[in-house]
Amino acid sequence: MTRKLLVAALVLVSATASVLMAQATRTADAASVDVWKSPTCGCCAKWIDHMRKAGFTVKVTELEEPELQKIKAQHGVPTAARSCHTARVAGYTVEGHVPAQEVKRLLSEKPEVAGIAVAGMPLGSPGMEVSGVKPQPYEVVSFDKSGATRVFSVQKP
Repeated sequence: MTRKLLVAALVLVSATASVLMAQATRTADAASVDVWKSPTCGCCAKWIDHMRKAGFTVKVTELEEPELQKIKAQHGVPTAARSCHTARVAGYTVEGHVPAQEVKRLLSEKPEVAGIAVAGMPLGSPGMEVSGVKPQPYEVVSFDKSGATRVFSVQKP
């Protein structure tokens, strides 16, 4: 009898864990992303498509450069970590060509950071794929409210 109860408890725990993992994945996949970008930026549009393909709902606001820089400052993006577009998801700031899997990791792990960023526009990052050009390795950095950064992940082609 004890063995049957133990097996039943293990099955219940396993099933509960599976349901919770599926819910967490659906929550990340269904997360709404607000993006601010220049009206003429094609690589930003490609990054937005990348995020949509990864399951995110994306709302886009197009701004001229001075207003876009204000959004970056308002959300604490360090100058050295800035790129061409800024996004917000679940209270975090996502700057530049951050891969969707790293945004999902951010939402899953919930670190105490203000956001994550890919500085500049590295070739091979989502939205910056160029046919016939070798992708570059690049870093995704996290940043806190004071502007301090640290490596969140290294992306290798």
